Amino acid sequence: MVEEPSATNKGVFSAAVTANKRIGLRYYRLGLEFSMEAAAAFAKAKAGQFAELDLSSTALPKSENIPEELVDAAGRNVLLRRPFSFADVTAKKDKTSVEILYCVVGPGSLRMTTLSAGDTISVIGPLGNGFDVPKEKKLFLLVAGGMGAGPLIYLAKVLTADYPSIEVVAFAGAKSADELPFERRLDQISQELGFAVPEFARYGIKSLVATDDGSAGFGGLVTNCFSQWLGQNKPAGRDTIIFGCGPEAMLKRTAEIAKEKNIDCQVSMERMMACGIGVCQSCAVECRVADSNETVYKLCCEDGPVFESKEVIFSPR
Repeated sequence: MVEEPSATNKGVFSAAVTANKRIGLRYYRLGLEFSMEAAAAFAKAKAGQFAELDLSSTALPKSENIPEELVDAAGRNVLLRRPFSFADVTAKKDKTSVEILYCVVGPGSLRMTTLSAGDTISVIGPLGNGFDVPKEKKLFLLVAGGMGAGPLIYLAKVLTADYPSIEVVAFAGAKSADELPFERRLDQISQELGFAVPEFARYGIKSLVATDDGSAGFGGLVTNCFSQWLGQNKPAGRDTIIFGCGPEAMLKRTAEIAKEKNIDCQVSMERMMACGIGVCQSCAVECRVADSNETVYKLCCEDGPVFESKEVIFSPR
């Protein structure tokens, strides 16, 4: 079971922007700082939880900085908050710093690019259920697809800080090298030593990269890379757990591999979460009922976004 956070830990808070760094073609890392009650709430945020950001009053970038395919959508009003998971959380005394990894894909995230140090933004959170860490497991395998790397980077930090005796291996996939959402360049020597992703290497975690076009690391889907690694290393299923975050097709295949290998698996699902608190009912995930042929719809924002993979009925696509 995924542990549920106390409802008293969340709220509507104001955050100060500390940084908004571009790290790729359309990838950014947004730094936020919380004080007082907000600092205490976000200090307890688990990897896999998320926050809803109010971007309704955030300005658009200059016209020359708007990608051509977003020109028509850019002018739309951003009425609903946007959900983002945490790539890092650091608590120090009465301040808590949070980093959000995001990609410019629509009018909301496009406006985020104009935020700069000193700005303030309204945030609801921390929301949802994060990854649950079973104490009896010895090997933790992190499988990320594209933007799914964010919460797994934070999870890597938590695992290495709180469970120093375990082993962690990460797998990161994208369509191409340019689509990998990492700040640091992939160093050839580091890759040869098994530390392909610097964001994971900083925690002493070995990692492998896969790109669909073969422009970096393994040529092919990250799930193929992951399956090949499992075949070569043959970890004991009872001692191992998989954490996945990324596109649903990737999560579906990850869940299938976990079932084939009899390995426990948790997946972070993605849905349109307009409110983040279960009111709008827009983020339903179909799930199996234990010991039954029946199914039930759970809410990604409240029951998830992290689910046990064996309970999720994935889209057939």
